[in-house]
Amino acid sequence: MPKLKTHKGIAKRIKLTATGKLLHRSAFRSHMLAHKQASTKREYVKEFEISAGDKANVKKMLGTYR
Repeated sequence: MPKLKTHKGIAKRIKLTATGKLLHRSAFRSHMLAHKQASTKREYVKEFEISAGDKANVKKMLGTYR
């Protein structure tokens, strides 16, 4: 059986913590920020945990990170 390869797009966007949590950044934070409220832009700074339904699939895409 061949090795699992890391999905490079996922690896660039998701961070795996030491405790095993998968964190991602929120969408809509890269451009057109002039018309957004300051409180909304502060919310974009936070990182959020991957939902439980997606966690197994994302870990499989990361391949080497188990």
